[in-house]
Parts: sequence; structure tokens; C-alpha cells
Amino acid sequence: MVRIINYKERLKEDGTSFFVLELQGGIEMVQSKETGNFYATAKKAFISSTFDEQVCTSLIGTEMPGSIIKEDCEPFDYIVKETGEEITLSHRWMYVPDDAVNQKQQPVKNELDFVSNSALFSKNGILEHAE
Repeated sequence: MVRIINYKERLKEDGTSFFVLELQGGIEMVQSKETGNFYATAKKAFISSTFDEQVCTSLIGTEMPGSIIKEDCEPFDYIVKETGEEITLSHRWMYVPDDAVNQKQQPVKNELDFVSNSALFSKNGILEHAE
């Protein structure tokens, strides 16, 4: 489950505005590589919406089924707000609904079924209708 924790106004290329919802996953314990100590954190992601500001405000606190996953992307520079340090990232955090995860897994199974049943297809390259 993820929770809507905030929203932000963004601008399109044509100058019109729209709102994105800020999502946060559940708490996770992560171990520091430097100190070895554990600390609590949560993954966050933004999703676009068609909602106006009033609806976005009313959605804060709403929980939705799904998770936030790490997705590889083209490298980009990012400035850490707390330290001012500039780093290069090659991933982003993305919201995936629960049913979308299951749909992504299904085609792999179908593809394997297709390969394993390839004997059902003509080997001479001529299309012949079944009777």
C-alpha cells in the first residue's frame, strides 16, 4: 500500500498548470554503509493527475494498493537539498498499482507457452486453415 502525502503544482510546456500527487510507501529499515547503524526511511514517488487543487487536498491521507519501485533511467544530475551536494543518479522511483505488477508477469508466461507449443505451427510456411 502507498499513501498520498502531498501534492504539487507543475507547469506543462505550454505554460498551463496541473497537479501531481506525492506518494509514500511503507516504512523500511536500511543499514548505513558508513556507520552500520539502521535508520527508517520510505520510498516516495510522484504521479500526474487530472484533479484540481481542491480534490488533491481532499485526497491527502488516502491509501492505494500498489508499491513504489526503482526504475533505471538515463543518468541525470541531482542536488541533495540537505547538503547542497550534486550527485548523478541513474534511477527514479515509480508507483506501480498491484494489478499492473501481475499484468507485467503474465505475458512472460504466455511467451513461454508459445515457445513450448511451437510444434502446433506449420513448418512449411504455407498458411492452411484448420478444418
